[in-house]
Amino acid sequence: MRIGILTVSDRASHGVYEDRGGPAIRECLTEFLSCEWQPHALVIPDEQEHIEATLKAMSDDEGCCLIVTTGGTGPAKRDVTPEATEAVCEKILPGFGELMRQVSLKSVPTAILSRQTAGIRGKTLIVNLPGKPSAIRECLLAVMPAIPYCVDLIGGPLLTTNEAVVKAFRPKG
Repeated sequence: MRIGILTVSDRASHGVYEDRGGPAIRECLTEFLSCEWQPHALVIPDEQEHIEATLKAMSDDEGCCLIVTTGGTGPAKRDVTPEATEAVCEKILPGFGELMRQVSLKSVPTAILSRQTAGIRGKTLIVNLPGKPSAIRECLLAVMPAIPYCVDLIGGPLLTTNEAVVKAFRPKG
């Protein structure tokens, strides 16, 4: 199964600095998931049309069951990842962003400025995470229990978790 890892950053995409968000997502998923999976990682600039096209390609052409993004979720003018996500999704799942902000507020008061969200495109769940590696881990750990069941509900492959780290929730029966 393929999982998309998308870093949205003008500076990282132009080589001004090293992408730390994408590798942090990959590290977390490697730790959290117990099933075999293949990453499809890209770094692109904060341009809504480019983000939309990349999300569509990862979902429709690459067959990613899950796409996890990092970056572009703040209030700055160039931060347009949530808008791009909403534009390509059939359904928006605001609970993901609500939980991530709630968890992040325990660490940093500016978490209220973050606009993470999640949505469904076909058989793909798209989740927007913040850009800082520590916040990526904190937020992904918070929402991970719901991700495998969500992927089940949209007809995706069976995602299993390393229960010593995070236990996926699936209803009994």
